[in-house]
Amino acid sequence: MEMFKLIPACKDYLWGGHRLASEYGIKYDGDILAEAWVLACHKDGSSIIADGEFAGKSLDNVRDEIGWEFLGTNCKDCSEFPILIKFIDAKRALSIQVHPDDEYANANENQPGKTEMWYVLDANEDSYLYQGFDHEITREEFEERIKSNTLTEVLNKVKVKKGDVLFIPPKTLHAIGEGIIIAEIQQNSNVTYRIYDYGRLGADGKPRQLHIKQSLDVTSLKRPEPYTCTSGHLVSCDFFDVDHVIVTQDRAYEEVADERSFVSIIAIEGKSKVSCGGKTVLLEKGESLFIPASSGKYTVTGDSEILITRIPEHH
Repeated sequence: MEMFKLIPACKDYLWGGHRLASEYGIKYDGDILAEAWVLACHKDGSSIIADGEFAGKSLDNVRDEIGWEFLGTNCKDCSEFPILIKFIDAKRALSIQVHPDDEYANANENQPGKTEMWYVLDANEDSYLYQGFDHEITREEFEERIKSNTLTEVLNKVKVKKGDVLFIPPKTLHAIGEGIIIAEIQQNSNVTYRIYDYGRLGADGKPRQLHIKQSLDVTSLKRPEPYTCTSGHLVSCDFFDVDHVIVTQDRAYEEVADERSFVSIIAIEGKSKVSCGGKTVLLEKGESLFIPASSGKYTVTGDSEILITRIPEHH
């Protein structure tokens, strides 16, 4: 099975902008493009294969048609596609929210929890996000601050810039702030518990649903440990391994898509050519490429920045 580009599933959430279309080349006709799911195989959205023998089919159609072999042996015990990768354009701040872990989500939502990472693609000079609390608090204080709309007073406020990496384990309260564009790599889950939404109204003119009980059940009330990249990887965890690679005319990137895992490549700057199995494709900013497991050696040339994601053995 040869490598192929993916057409993203697009989401028009009310806080989004239009930069993913205007700057990242995502084809979209609407006014608001909040998220582009550039690698997705989920009931709420699936990427479409752009070229090759499966052109026009969704990724979940292909999974059902040919089985799990193209994902790799590290995915053989997965009941669902293992990850979801998005571009997110926060023209306005996202709600303050939390994701459950696998145990709680499987028991209550019939899907996995969500571990995720963020790579900051761009941010305004004064942009910030929230990640956990600035000190440990009690459940009683957490509940009272939700009721009194004073929750932001005790949150850990993190200023961010292009190139920053944040790791968000489940149970970590968080919110992407205004003026930030990120690439998000996460478990394949769409479970989000909204704690506070600045009193905004949804498309129906009503306040958006909050999930206070669930948030109280799952949120860690401690200050999170700062995350540091190790061993040349952006993130290595139980669910995904992610690398940031800079390719130049003088420095190509060469690796192998072996039998253990597929390889996802998303382009975040520039243009490059990816060659594998006798096929060469041009990859431009905002595009997503899927290399099936057991495809063998692949080479990336040109001038670009890319994020490469694989599924680890210990998944």
